[in-house]
Amino acid sequence: MTAPALFTSPASDAARAAFATKPRGLVDKVMTVAEAVGRFVHDGDYLAIGGFGTNRIPTAVCHEILRQNKQKLALSGHTATHDFQILAAGNLTGRGQLLAKVDVAYVVGLEARGLSPHSRRVLESGTVEVVEWSNYTLALRYTAAAMGVPFVPVRSLLGTDTLRHSPAKEITCPFTGEKLVAIPALYPDVAAIHVHEADRYGNCRFSGTSVADIDLARAAKRVIITCERLVPHEEMRREPHRTQIPFLCVDAVCEVPFGSYPGNMPGEYFSDEDHLKAWMEAEKDPAAFAQFLDDHIFGVKDFAEYIDQCGGLKRMQALRQRELLLHLGR
Repeated sequence: MTAPALFTSPASDAARAAFATKPRGLVDKVMTVAEAVGRFVHDGDYLAIGGFGTNRIPTAVCHEILRQNKQKLALSGHTATHDFQILAAGNLTGRGQLLAKVDVAYVVGLEARGLSPHSRRVLESGTVEVVEWSNYTLALRYTAAAMGVPFVPVRSLLGTDTLRHSPAKEITCPFTGEKLVAIPALYPDVAAIHVHEADRYGNCRFSGTSVADIDLARAAKRVIITCERLVPHEEMRREPHRTQIPFLCVDAVCEVPFGSYPGNMPGEYFSDEDHLKAWMEAEKDPAAFAQFLDDHIFGVKDFAEYIDQCGGLKRMQALRQRELLLHLGR
């Protein structure tokens, strides 16, 4: 069996050289999502998406990548659910090939909601190159990159078929002789992360589990932040210990209220299960799905218009109320 390929180089010195070119000053980075995607997402890039499942996902960036018809991207499929569903819509729809390579930990499924029919068609078509990881080891690839090293040694994957289908390699500990697995660093070209609050320089804070996003922000060469709301820089400085992603990691800040919709935003709004179901239903028939995409993404100018089309403020308020009641245990 041919060894699975690494889609990105884990070389830490080359990545450090790229990071050295990023500005360290307090630069105003506020722009629209369309501007951010146009400037920082290029054909052939390796893309990583923040959040987890349908929680705290940068939906607006995924929409815009699809709308701008970016091509031949590689993707980190780290519990990628609706985000993968959106990006996969750029394949097999007569618009070329948005996804060309995927590091797979969890894709196609939308957890308890079932499997995405279109995402499944895309991967079963054989047009997308894939290699396998576990969720844990794919997250550790960001950890290695955030540390500035080319790999981290772990016990995970030993004795599994996943290791056979992964570029990870068995190694021997030079100190103890124990068998370990070397997990290579992952330095994405660009990452998109949605947060609760950010200032115009890119300092970010969010609620709920961070999953891998703190490491991801430090691993990616370019970072697009979407936020529920912009807050004054002085507000960030009053509680600096709450800043999880510092400005020096960030290249673009886009204020996108309800930016994780139809996903969940912890403490803000619940996921729109009806809309997610409508996506899944439309995907069953390619012609119906093409019309669905025309209506909801290609036929709208931005994410705000998409929100209006999906019920607007009234629908968002209902989702806020549901999230509040769940927090209260009702």
